Amino acid sequence: MTSILWLRRDLRRSDHPALLAARDAADGDLVVAFVVDPTLWEGAGAVRRAWLAATLRATNDEYDGALTLLWGDPATVIPDLAERVGASSVHVTRETTPFGRRRDEQVANSLATQGIAWVETGTPYAVGPGLVVNGSDAPYKVFTPFAKAWRRHGWPDPAPRPRDLPLMHIEDDPEAARALDDALTAPDLPDMPEAGERAAHARWREFLDGALTAYTNDRDRPDVDATSRLSPHLKLGTTHPRTLLADLASRRGQGTETFVDELAWREFYADVLWHNPSSAWSDLRDALQGMAYDEPEDAIEAWRTGTTGYPIVDAGMRQLLATGWMHNRLRMITASFLTKDLHVWWPVGARHFLDHLIDGDLASNNHGWQWVAGTGTDAAPYFRVFNPVTQGEKFDPSGDYVRQWVPELRHLSGKAVHQPWEHPDGYAHDYPKRIVDHADERREALRRLEETKR
Repeated sequence: MTSILWLRRDLRRSDHPALLAARDAADGDLVVAFVVDPTLWEGAGAVRRAWLAATLRATNDEYDGALTLLWGDPATVIPDLAERVGASSVHVTRETTPFGRRRDEQVANSLATQGIAWVETGTPYAVGPGLVVNGSDAPYKVFTPFAKAWRRHGWPDPAPRPRDLPLMHIEDDPEAARALDDALTAPDLPDMPEAGERAAHARWREFLDGALTAYTNDRDRPDVDATSRLSPHLKLGTTHPRTLLADLASRRGQGTETFVDELAWREFYADVLWHNPSSAWSDLRDALQGMAYDEPEDAIEAWRTGTTGYPIVDAGMRQLLATGWMHNRLRMITASFLTKDLHVWWPVGARHFLDHLIDGDLASNNHGWQWVAGTGTDAAPYFRVFNPVTQGEKFDPSGDYVRQWVPELRHLSGKAVHQPWEHPDGYAHDYPKRIVDHADERREALRRLEETKR
């Protein structure tokens, strides 16, 4: 009988337990398929659609041109495909997001009425969300104890890469193929990294042999190429965290330990979302219930376009628009500016990030925003109001990052770029004036916090 492997966030061939399970179940042909769901596709934003399209093209090459593209609601499309090819089983990597879990339940129920097995194998994470619990079998609410328990729990070794697969070639749905072509030729797309499994592995080897050693000290410097840049690949599963952890197992040093902690943060946020599905778009904690928020459309638009008048904030937002990626330190700085200086509820910014980030991951993105906004996993975070000037001077001390993304300030040398208002010619090239006074807005943010306590 034929088996189907339905790919979602696992667009690779190596270290793929669900692929091995589908191959072993196939007493005949193996169909590898991806469903372009119009509900997700149309709400993703042009940048994320283009990154997914490029990754799917590369994944098709990994599967010898046999990746089948389908279009429509998976609850209908997958059962129809199974009936058409005479499949006895459909294999997937277990989904963990609220939407994915609901969708998979619908598909599994539809298949059951046809007598077709639904088989979940593996997870997008080193340790599946929900598996790391404390001594009372309750989930962890704070990162540090979670990370310690996560390391103690451990994870399996990478799965072997299958060589010969009994792949069945099926013609793509024309609408799905056309959607990918349109996504890749959309206007004003940013320059994106090379997509696909091979590109992910090449980038990983480059990082291992280079920036990993100094990662602890340099990872907060946006003016230095010091991060792995693997988040877009982890998002779509062109590599797996288990693969990365296996390569790190024999390495020692602070850089290695810090990088493993960063992987643990990704796993922690996935675990938080697993246990608290509503936290995807609502406050995880109600400590700020009653907080007064504003909706200053002009100021929000200035934030989105990188024209707030604060150089480090504007540099980060422009990097996002130009590349579909933003350095993590800048994600925190720009999020703090929107939530604390402009007093805007965090989902407004989280949605903008998801529209433009090629690594836009629901759990990491939205809980990262809540960490900054004061409604997430940190115990007392609202007092954390990032000063955009001191943050810029500390993490971009030479001003090179700002000058790269804010050309109106390239005439200012060194750290002078972070305070153009302090220099006679600071606005000589039409850089915008500050839309708010940070000191005033910090006091206002703390005043609003006091109001919630009453």
